[in-house]
Amino acid sequence: MQNYLTPNFTFAPIIPERGQGSRVWDTEGREYIDLAGGIAVNALGHCHPALLAALTEQAQKLWHISNIYTTTPAQALAKRLTEHTFADKVFFCNSGAEANEAALKLARKYARDRHGEGKHQIIACTNAFHGRTLFTVSVGGQPKYSRDFAPLPEGITHIPFNDPDALRQAVSAQTCAVIIEPVQGESGVLPATAEFLQTARELCDRFDAALIFDEVQTGMGRTGKLFAYQHGGIAPDILTSAKALGSGFPIGAMLTTDRIAPSFGPGTHGSTFGGNPLACAVGCAAFDIINSEATRANTVRQSAKLTAALQKIGEETGVFQTVRGQGLLIGCVLAEAYAGRAAEITAAALKHGVMVLVAGANVVRLAPSLLIEGRDIDEAVPKLKAALEEWLAR
Repeated sequence: MQNYLTPNFTFAPIIPERGQGSRVWDTEGREYIDLAGGIAVNALGHCHPALLAALTEQAQKLWHISNIYTTTPAQALAKRLTEHTFADKVFFCNSGAEANEAALKLARKYARDRHGEGKHQIIACTNAFHGRTLFTVSVGGQPKYSRDFAPLPEGITHIPFNDPDALRQAVSAQTCAVIIEPVQGESGVLPATAEFLQTARELCDRFDAALIFDEVQTGMGRTGKLFAYQHGGIAPDILTSAKALGSGFPIGAMLTTDRIAPSFGPGTHGSTFGGNPLACAVGCAAFDIINSEATRANTVRQSAKLTAALQKIGEETGVFQTVRGQGLLIGCVLAEAYAGRAAEITAAALKHGVMVLVAGANVVRLAPSLLIEGRDIDEAVPKLKAALEEWLAR
């Protein structure tokens, strides 16, 4: 098939055509079990009837009206988000990168409003991932994503993830924000320690800096709570969400408090499609299902089942040295003998009818639907093991 898209993506050798629940079929009619979830986006699987109904109903009412107006779906989704989190106000956009861009801009604006021009330093973690805009890719701390686009935005300091001492040394009176992923997703599914997050909270309070949690990947039920920060009782000042927020329909959000929100006064920031009625209507339907006790219980139950199965595969094949993560965001760390070959495993799994992801070169990542059923896991695990055994034999 002729490809008319720019070459920044390396596409898999299949073309998905339709999906239902945790199953996907390609243009040749082959079936796959989806343990990738569109990179943690399809929290409710494919073509969930409640999302289809919400989209269809809204599509017959209003698609777009511009941000000169607010809409009922936007207010309804923002109400849900604020009622169930630390936040008081929400800014809607279209992606995780845009949500993080808004969060970083707001943090700098808030610091400037209160303290003047000198307080602009952003503390971030090495190997983090916050998006692909020039600002967010600079904050991300992975040179492979940013070095070709220099000169980069300044005033950004990177410290090792989960290093409280390094954090203490970095934060100062010039710091306007500390940004952390509660679980580093793209760089290997690494959960933050309670000590690291608590240290960040204490330092931000001491130096009047904004604590930003990037929950683009961990948010919306992925870890077994609505947001990952709710496991530890440490609330941020700003939180970003996207991916599963629309469960397949593009939408992002930045959540913050009444203390910080006023710095985004009229005209200071915006988004043409942010708060789009279609996206927000779907988001409301997704929120109600994701935030239910039944979905949380299924996430915890299937996480335990899938993690145990992956650990067993690791023991039997020797390919995985450890399995880590939280909820249904799972990383299988490759044994030293197979380091750097995670992409080969995803290709092998696909040939056996299982969709999985990588998280860096050394980790196979799984982020299936929060509604995945036990039978899907029971069928996927032997296929994945067979793929690994065939890969090892080669």
